[in-house]
Parts: sequence; structure tokens; C-alpha cells
Amino acid sequence: MKIKKIGVIYGGRSSEREVSLKTGAAIAKALKKEKFSTVLIDSGKKDFIKKLLSLKIDFAFIALHGPFGEDGTMQGLLEILSIPYSGSGVLASALAINKIYSKKIFESENIPTPKWQIITNYKLQITNYKLPVVIKPARQGSAIGITIVRKKSQLKKAIKNALKYDDKAIIEEYIEGTEITVPILGDKPLSPIEIIPKNEFYDFYSKYAAGGSRHLIPPRLSPKIIDKAKQLGLLAHKSLRCRAMSRVDMIVDKKSDIYVLEVNTIPGMTATSLFPESAKYDGYTFGDLIKKIVELSLNEKTQS
Repeated sequence: MKIKKIGVIYGGRSSEREVSLKTGAAIAKALKKEKFSTVLIDSGKKDFIKKLLSLKIDFAFIALHGPFGEDGTMQGLLEILSIPYSGSGVLASALAINKIYSKKIFESENIPTPKWQIITNYKLQITNYKLPVVIKPARQGSAIGITIVRKKSQLKKAIKNALKYDDKAIIEEYIEGTEITVPILGDKPLSPIEIIPKNEFYDFYSKYAAGGSRHLIPPRLSPKIIDKAKQLGLLAHKSLRCRAMSRVDMIVDKKSDIYVLEVNTIPGMTATSLFPESAKYDGYTFGDLIKKIVELSLNEKTQS
């Protein structure tokens, strides 16, 4: 299929709107440099559907983060409109953003993930967990709503905070260790990155503020562990039926055991983003990376 016009769908209505605006602008700039006719379409605007139809695009590059973009809803709309789009299909997108269902799949596929349980209210009694623990919304990205709880007195506030963003949250075993991420491009894991956040963990500030974290390629791990992390990343990607790209976040404990935390189906593409940094290390320019994602999205079978 020859692409005549690409619409970069960005902005949106989630709490990650500002990040999406940056991601979308960077992608559109790269596509224009690669000689694609490109338009930016803000899905957070009231006239979004009207504009989407009027522009007559023949490919949509989805640059949205969080609900109403990364969760299968935008993918479903584009399926109905018969517009090919970047990245994972409806099912994979919905599964990956929901930590409850992605963790259930990890467990069924024997992919190691920290011990966890569902939270629906702040009256939870900790019985099976030693502090610290991690409290996080079931469906959010960019570490929004996440708290590391080190004292029992912090638990109620942390749960209330997580439940502001979704009607379910999870409590997760806290694993101390080395934070890494493995980008997946097609069926190939790229070079893992070690993340050293300035704050307590890789939170919103650490992800997006200049100097918020240090990134090391390769990570300070043995070649054997790095290779194992790459294979686990690809397995997690495939277990959720992801397509074209994803980024798999993990933690490696002091015994060198690897735990998969989550899969991001639409990784950030800002100036401080991990996916393009890894791709650059592996020899891709930013333009090459974006073109490759378009190509893979068109050629890989949609897993809807």
C-alpha cells in the first residue's frame, strides 16, 4: 500500500495530553522530513471526527498516551473507518493498558511479574505483603497515580490517589533492584536501557523533565541477564498480541531475577524518550524509526 497522506493523531483527553502533544509534534516533524504528506489531528478537540474524515488520510500514526488513545478506543474507531494505523490493535491495546489483565496473562505465560492483588477501596488490609509496596491505578500510563508506600500510615492516601484515576487499582510487591526497559520493534528486541531516576522511582518527572533521569546503554548487568531480559521483553510483547512496537518495563533484583512490570504499546517519542534513544544506539535515526513503525504496522497482521 502506497501512503499518500499520514494523519498524526495526538493530544487527546487523558492526563497525559501534554506528553502526547510533544510526541505527536516530534513524529510529524520526522515524517515531513522523510517526505510524507503529514497533518496533525488533535483528538481532544470537539471537531476531531469531522476533521479526521475531511482530511482523507490513508494512514493514522497514533501518538496518544493513556485512556482514549492507548487503550483500544482510538484503534477501534480507526478499524470502523477502515483507516490503517500504527502499533497494536484493539485487543492488545486494551490488555496492555490494563495492569490487571496484562498481569493475568503474564502469569498464564509464566512471565515473572511482582506479586499483586486488586484494590477497589481504601479499606484494604495488608496481610500478604511486607512494606514497602507499590500502589498504582489499573489503567494509566506515565507513572501517574503511583505511590511507593513505606509506612502503613501512607496506605490510605496512596489508594485514594490511585483510585482518582480509575475505579480499580493494584497493590504490588515492591522489588528493589535495577530498573530497565526493553523496546520491541517488530519481532526484534532493541538494546535494553538502564534507568536511574533522580526521584524515588521512574515517575512522571523522571520520565519527561530534562535531567529527570540518567539512561545507560547497555545496562550494568551481565550479558547473560541482558539477553534474558530481551527474550522476556519479546515474550511479554507477544503474549499480549502487540504489533509493530512496544516498550517493556522490567526490574532486575539483587539475585538477578527479572520481573516484567508492564508493556507500553505507544512509547513516548519526545526528546527524553527511551524508545528512540535505544533505536539510535542500534543504528536507527529518528526518521528511520518512524518509517519502520509505519512499514511494520502495515505489514504485520493486525491482532484486533
